[in-house]
Amino acid sequence: MRSSRFALLIAPLLLAACGDTADLAVKDGQGANPKLPAPKSMAFPTVKVAKVVGWAAGEAPVVAPGLAVKPFATGLSHPRWLLTLPNGDVLVAETNGPKRPDDEKGFMGWAQKLVMGRAGAAVESPNRIVLLRDSNGDGVADVQVPFVTGLNSPFGMALVGNDLYVAETDKLTRFAYVLGATSITTPGVKVADLPGGPRNHHWTKNVIASADGKTLYVSVGSNSNVAENGLAVEEGRARIITVDPATGTTATFATGLRNPVGLAWQPVTGELWTAVNERDELGSDLVPDYMTSVKAGAHYGWPWSWYGQHVDVRVKPPRPDMVAKAIAPDYALGPHTASLGLVFAGPGQALGAAYASGAFVGQHGSWNRNPVSGYKVVFVAFDAAGKPQGLPQDVLTGFLNDKGEAHGRPVGVTFDKGGALLVADDAGNRVWRVTAAGAMAGAQNGAK
Repeated sequence: MRSSRFALLIAPLLLAACGDTADLAVKDGQGANPKLPAPKSMAFPTVKVAKVVGWAAGEAPVVAPGLAVKPFATGLSHPRWLLTLPNGDVLVAETNGPKRPDDEKGFMGWAQKLVMGRAGAAVESPNRIVLLRDSNGDGVADVQVPFVTGLNSPFGMALVGNDLYVAETDKLTRFAYVLGATSITTPGVKVADLPGGPRNHHWTKNVIASADGKTLYVSVGSNSNVAENGLAVEEGRARIITVDPATGTTATFATGLRNPVGLAWQPVTGELWTAVNERDELGSDLVPDYMTSVKAGAHYGWPWSWYGQHVDVRVKPPRPDMVAKAIAPDYALGPHTASLGLVFAGPGQALGAAYASGAFVGQHGSWNRNPVSGYKVVFVAFDAAGKPQGLPQDVLTGFLNDKGEAHGRPVGVTFDKGGALLVADDAGNRVWRVTAAGAMAGAQNGAK
């Protein structure tokens, strides 16, 4: 018992002493042509995570010039993902990871639990979707009610006609939706099983529908960092799959994506894009998380290679044939930024002309980089041909204070009915609303 208590006491000090310090700036690992230094080999991974302290009354993130921000909803419980309904109601998934006993074994599992606790990510999953409604159009939700309860770590949501699809951690579920309803009490119907189980390392599953609603695309993360538990436990993972909502039939769309989370349709090209969290433990400067268009049948490297055909020598046995198939992603978002949320600006966005064409990305924040990265929302401009340009621009910062502590951590991003940008802040337990300065009210126009 004494040794266990001692281990718990010294654990934060041991973890803080582990690893390396970045040689490059975050911006060096961003853009269409990021710098990719040689990997570092370390006995212990770099561990540095901002302790979550929350938001005090009146505090808010810092917006880019010309923008304004205020809370859309507060008092939430670990809100991570968002969906705006046709009438302006906003659904928010209050969720966290399920019980994963096999993922918590060994030193790394123990260390991971400590890191999650410090980062505000160890709370019990509320397992519900909450409805937010701004009934008087003042830009603040005055209705906040449970919409669907009793779920299993829900995350992504998609509405097709009167069918609401929810990507739970182990299945895709369909619910009957009635426009304007403030709750769903009828049981959901399982459409398809999704990889889960007692390890379930990357537990989040996201879903997006094709324009005609006949195909659903579901993102499934890997079951490890780099297949260190063997490839057998990676069956059906690290990929995007398609689901036929009528039959539940699934098929692989693209592979080699370590942890694809955000999914969005590029408005110019019509291509599916995803935001991907890349592998850890190669040093503070590697590997950049990224966003990319997703090509049918393509392989993006994981676990055998990173950022195209850079071989990961840790993966055994090697697969030069798979490395040769790997294609590089379109755009780097910085090493270990934990880029999760992804949404493209549309013609009705309310942030102004500077944000008319491009993607907003919610960066949850690193644990495997020193100094930390992420903890912000950025904008990536796209040109008229639908290609990303330049470096990411800060839109919402200030999630870290001058002590390096975190007020909150941004996750999902979407637009409300009036074109304001909504940002789920899971550690701050609120949803932020961003518009052009002087245009904070009137977004929902009295949702019914």
